[in-house]
Amino acid sequence: MAQQQMGNQPLIVLSEDSQRTSGRDAQSMNITAGKAVAESVRTTLGPKGMDKMLVDSTGNVVVTNDGVTILKEMDIEHPAANMIVEVAETQEDEVGDGTTTSVVIAGELLAKAEDLLEQDIHATILAQGYRQAAQRAKEILEENAIEVSSDDTEYLEEIAATAMTGKGAENARDTLSSLVVSAVQAVADDDGIDTDNVKLEKVVGGAVENSELVEGVIVDKERVHDNMPYMAEDANVALLDTAIEVKETEIDAEVNVDSPDQLQQFLDQEEEQLREMVDKLKDAGADVVFAQKGIDDMAQHYLAKEGILAVRRAKKSDIKALSRATGAKVVSNIDDITEDDLGFAGSVAEKDIGGDTRIFVEDVDQARSVTLVLRGGTEHVVDEVERAIEDSMGVVRVTLEDGKVLPGGGAPEIELSMGLRDFADSVEGREQLAVEAFADAIDVIPRTLAENAGHDPIDSLVDLRSEHDDGNTAAGLDAYTGDIVDMEEEGVVEPLRVKTQAIESATEAAVMILRIDDVIAAGDLKGGQTGDDDEDAGGPGGPGGAPGGMGGGMGGMGGGMGGMM
Repeated sequence: MAQQQMGNQPLIVLSEDSQRTSGRDAQSMNITAGKAVAESVRTTLGPKGMDKMLVDSTGNVVVTNDGVTILKEMDIEHPAANMIVEVAETQEDEVGDGTTTSVVIAGELLAKAEDLLEQDIHATILAQGYRQAAQRAKEILEENAIEVSSDDTEYLEEIAATAMTGKGAENARDTLSSLVVSAVQAVADDDGIDTDNVKLEKVVGGAVENSELVEGVIVDKERVHDNMPYMAEDANVALLDTAIEVKETEIDAEVNVDSPDQLQQFLDQEEEQLREMVDKLKDAGADVVFAQKGIDDMAQHYLAKEGILAVRRAKKSDIKALSRATGAKVVSNIDDITEDDLGFAGSVAEKDIGGDTRIFVEDVDQARSVTLVLRGGTEHVVDEVERAIEDSMGVVRVTLEDGKVLPGGGAPEIELSMGLRDFADSVEGREQLAVEAFADAIDVIPRTLAENAGHDPIDSLVDLRSEHDDGNTAAGLDAYTGDIVDMEEEGVVEPLRVKTQAIESATEAAVMILRIDDVIAAGDLKGGQTGDDDEDAGGPGGPGGAPGGMGGGMGGMGGGMGGMM
């Protein structure tokens, strides 16, 4: 309860249910929460990173190595911790990979800031120094970037494989990286690259190596009538976003019939309408029809008699993909359909895959919408392969757009920390300490790579710095052997934007958290009580309870994150 003295009378400002943490306590609490989030995903970083198993209250299990997935699945309530989660989400949206890197850097920036705050360096000076360091860091990364041609498929495959390393799909990364590059190149057009045009179809059964790229679209539907053909070759494809059904009147209307003949006449009229619709499709030359809405039973019968393969209630996204793949126009009025509205596919066939029936639309001219069929022994495996593929597609897209990459294995971070220490000498005032702290924080990436791979982090850092001092800017840590090798020669490369975005969003989040000196929690915050008697309370109950305040979400495992740390 906050009180303000006014004359001799206390003036009550906040309600009794509110809690307020101010000054150093508020900063300490928020920093602790941010560090706890970073610590929770730190062990997943790198080719030898471990996976996390997340269990929700209903027993659903997610096993993953993907930073943003882990943080989304965890039921995090602490407001400062959620700011760090947003860093990972931004990284995922912008680039697709590097989510763990960005969160770990944000956590380390907060840890280094805590030491400086204890030395009475003001948070605003820290924020200013961090921003200067981040700006210089982006310049250093730009200077070290390697130009890549969009035609260099082999190099793009190395980039795709790097993004998959350490995830569930690693065993088949050569096969998958080739599929990813082919898929992204196929959907690239003058408007840019939209990876949503690569549809991911998950099939449980078989090995990950059995995954394949279908240059066309797979629709998770089946023929509407058993008498329709299973397959149509050299097919003209019609796409409808309307139903093949008798149109209902716009206004409420009643039909009065007073004899069986009139009723029969009415039914015949409806049947005739359906017959005309099918004739329109037949006259236009359609061999295959995909309708976004329903198809009347009688219309199904007529379509089957005409030998037209039809699918009803196709998803809007499938219709859009079919339009891109076959070149067909989506028609809203069957009366207006013409031959020009139809698309072409060399083969439209109903096939059984993994025990499910799907429609394969293949052999299209210049497929601008493709489908990746992902296989795996269990559902969890396929889900993790999907996450790895999404990350991979993101980095290939970014590389094609920017044309610039950096070596991996901690090489750019060592170059950054050394460059920032040199830059710190030119910074005046106390901001210099913040720039040096930023340089120290960046070292967390190669240090964590070494730790997760079971190597001595101090020896690895000393060896890396020694190589970079000699001018080997691509020298990085081989997680499997512990040796310092040329990462570019080893084919371990990642897009420049992965690093610049990670630095940018991590710095912004850290600065925002550091500038907070007052946390006021209202009584009805999500998470129930905010008192000390609730060990998993959602509200900020003082610095000691910060990580615990994020709890409850891991299916009761160890009493929330507080118990996990």
